[in-house]
Amino acid sequence: MTPPSPDLSDHDSTLAPPPGCPAHARRAAGGSTRLYGPEYEADPMRVFEQLRAKHGAVAPVLLTGDLPGWLVLGYREILEVLRTPGRFSHDSRIWNELKQGRVPQDSPVLPVIAWRPDCLSADGEEHRRLRDAINESMGRFDRRGIRRYVTRFTHQLIDAFAADGQAELVTQFAQQLPMIVLTQMLGMPEEYGPRIVEAATELVKGSEKAVASHQYIMEVLRELVARKHTAPGPDLASWLIDHPAKLSDEEVVNHLWLVLIAANENTTSLMASTLRMVLTDQRFRASLTGGHMTLPDAVEQVLWDEPPTTVVPARWATCDTKLAGRSIQAGDMLVLGVAGGNVDSAVRPDLNTPMHGNRSHLAFGGGPHECPGRDVARAIADTAVDALLMRLPDIQLSVLESELLWRSSTWTRHLVALPVQFAPRRVDPVPAARRPRDTAARPAPQSAPAEAAGSTQSPPVHAGGPRRSWWQSVKRRLLRR
Repeated sequence: MTPPSPDLSDHDSTLAPPPGCPAHARRAAGGSTRLYGPEYEADPMRVFEQLRAKHGAVAPVLLTGDLPGWLVLGYREILEVLRTPGRFSHDSRIWNELKQGRVPQDSPVLPVIAWRPDCLSADGEEHRRLRDAINESMGRFDRRGIRRYVTRFTHQLIDAFAADGQAELVTQFAQQLPMIVLTQMLGMPEEYGPRIVEAATELVKGSEKAVASHQYIMEVLRELVARKHTAPGPDLASWLIDHPAKLSDEEVVNHLWLVLIAANENTTSLMASTLRMVLTDQRFRASLTGGHMTLPDAVEQVLWDEPPTTVVPARWATCDTKLAGRSIQAGDMLVLGVAGGNVDSAVRPDLNTPMHGNRSHLAFGGGPHECPGRDVARAIADTAVDALLMRLPDIQLSVLESELLWRSSTWTRHLVALPVQFAPRRVDPVPAARRPRDTAARPAPQSAPAEAAGSTQSPPVHAGGPRRSWWQSVKRRLLRR
């Protein structure tokens, strides 16, 4: 499972050594490229191809604060790192820069890669113990039941804007649905969903509210685990508590955090990218309409072309070794450029060739740490997009594709907004018997800090209003975030 990654675009650049600093000169002389800052964030793929042309499959790079590392861009080399944890560990405690005191305590890199008591940070027997618990607990879910939940919640979300004739599909749809489904899977009340969506958004953006948002989510999860000890149910929290691996409460909380945040972030991005491709690529939509491509095929194509995570953090060399001819020292950090690996000419000589039915992309990682929630993410994305297109078959983008905005960081590149229009639909009231039931009736806690999350509410939209002025209003709000 790919961890969530705060947006570093607004980070204070003073963490980097000043131009006259000897450390700056030493690193710049090595030809390393920064994986942060305006140039990189404007077009990560262009930077990847420049690095590939200059250095090959493995390139020297600098992360925020000019912390050195290696970016792996070759498809086969990424798989080699993923499949050999004995050479490339997930345990950041062996990082030479950290051990030698060269990583500031306030470095924004640390929240992304810091060691935690979960399967993502573990290797060997400890990883197997924790991974078995998460795999076996996730495996207890009825996949058809998950799709039924997705369908119900999808229709509820569509009902909220169907009569308006216009919507913004990132904040009103893609950001909402995964978290609603995940809170049900974890055993949380439905009422938690909207607040956690807001908190998760701030956490991943790395905003000034990220710390309070993280604290709020952890508080909610600890309360959930405490409640499930006395009132278990058919949910992930209860199954992890009762698993024979005997996870501690802190381990249970951290795995729930990993599932909740990583799965939500990646599934939100996957849904948004799939919808954008359907709405902007006529060949793509024609293939769907003509039956030449199914929605699951479309989702896999997006996972090849626009994986939710651009760069996967991180692995550390356990010994001196070589990779693609590069000498890697023990303790060196490697980050995996999966978006670059997916377009490696060694495996995709013609990027225009459809990848229908081919699941060998790197979007969900690989090896022993391959994302355990990959099938859930697929189920949410293809079921939701299919239901939306069935309900609103005339849906189309309401702005030029060139006007769409993106949010980038070292690790991700996500669509900020997807404004659409369609013929307004009458929405019939949904009988109470057809509404999804909460798995618990407890309301969201009132003690969480008020500043834990910023509002993700969309601006009011009015059927028949000026299309351009509405979008400009949305755009101004998004740019102020």
